Amino acid sequence: MPNKKLKTIIFICSANYYRSRFSEYLFNALAEEKGLRWRATSRGLKTSMVTTSDGAISDFTAYRLTAMGVPFDGERFPIQLSETDLDNADLVIAVKEAEHRAMMQEQFPEWADRIQYWHVDDLDCATADEALPILRTCIEALADRLAVAEHTGRKRRSRAAA
Repeated sequence: MPNKKLKTIIFICSANYYRSRFSEYLFNALAEEKGLRWRATSRGLKTSMVTTSDGAISDFTAYRLTAMGVPFDGERFPIQLSETDLDNADLVIAVKEAEHRAMMQEQFPEWADRIQYWHVDDLDCATADEALPILRTCIEALADRLAVAEHTGRKRRSRAAA
């Protein structure tokens, strides 16, 4: 009988307020649509950057997800990344290497070289209209790769069982 347990992806950004949250919700919508056995969560490396007066999620993220018809939790505030999160994840992706590798090295040195890094700018380097479409492309490509891998794995298992 195939393992039905869901695998976990963690998307990491600085504050868990904008890019990682967009990644989490968009990936989960795509995973459900594609029937993937993966679910995403997101965390931040410096969630103290966000105050309660900032709100729970970036307006840019909320606007873009709403426009795409992707459901999201607008009440959940940013969550700080922990060692337990890393230990329990099957895949970890930080959304901007130039920004997050040093933070990972400082906070989780044993993990800094074990995770994947993308290259999606924050608002200090790109507008949301520039960055979020790039992030969407990365997430869609990831979901497609995982779908191919799952399909290939199922075919191998069914041949082996025959």
